[in-house]
Amino acid sequence: MATAKVDGLTLGYEVIGDKGRPWIITPGGRFPKEDAGIRPLAEAIASAGNRVVIWDRPNCGESDVCFEGPTESQMQADYLAALLRHLDMAPAVLMGGSGGARVSMLAAANHPDVAEALAILWISGGVFGLMNLGAVYCIPSMRATIMGGTEAVAGLRDWEEVTRRNPSNRQRIIDQDPDTFLKTMERWLAAYYPVAGEAVPGLSTEQAAAIRIPTIVFRSGASDWWHPREISEQVAQMVPGARLVEPPWPDTEWIDGTKRRERGEQKGAFERWTLLVPQLLTWAEEVLPPV
Repeated sequence: MATAKVDGLTLGYEVIGDKGRPWIITPGGRFPKEDAGIRPLAEAIASAGNRVVIWDRPNCGESDVCFEGPTESQMQADYLAALLRHLDMAPAVLMGGSGGARVSMLAAANHPDVAEALAILWISGGVFGLMNLGAVYCIPSMRATIMGGTEAVAGLRDWEEVTRRNPSNRQRIIDQDPDTFLKTMERWLAAYYPVAGEAVPGLSTEQAAAIRIPTIVFRSGASDWWHPREISEQVAQMVPGARLVEPPWPDTEWIDGTKRRERGEQKGAFERWTLLVPQLLTWAEEVLPPV
């Protein structure tokens, strides 16, 4: 494991593989690089002759917390780009799912110098999906601040992992000015309000159309209300030349995976991402020049 000081923040990361094309994998939620499935995916991609970064976004795992930027996803996208530059691994293939898909797309749109290609799945969207994001990411911290100040925020289960893995994060949260913190959380919350012409929060149709790199979009399941199928199809239409493909699992994968985790049969949401490897490697070989 390694850490890097990037634009004032300490970020946890690891590079798997010692040569070849750079990739960076970004999971969803506030899940860390150690979440089940992330390392095996990176190792499988690296075994095909690539260098793969797995990392903790700010507010995830062992990285520092950060409450700046127009949205949390945009802030994380900025640090994704900064980390790749710091490691001299740009441009890279940006691969992510759910929140990681959103971060990867924003990085490709706003930092084109770091993106050679884009591979995305489980793209969050729709009224139900986006309202869930606001309820998970912002509302608990706002309620805690209102009722008990930022010390109450630091005690939330939402921040338990980042304060345990990086103990200095607890004081960083407590040191936030309550009024400023509330305004930040409200701004981040507003980003999840569905907006016409913006299939992905923070990414306009015009920005998506400006992404001119090879892109593969794995179609979401029709049963998946958190990552609606129509959003994946819209994104594939918005990004010029994007390739929309069927994933290597059933239409009900998101729901089935949730039930498997509840039964203790699956460790994390990303555990089966290794099934994507054959399609990812074939696509990359087809659309990217040899390294």
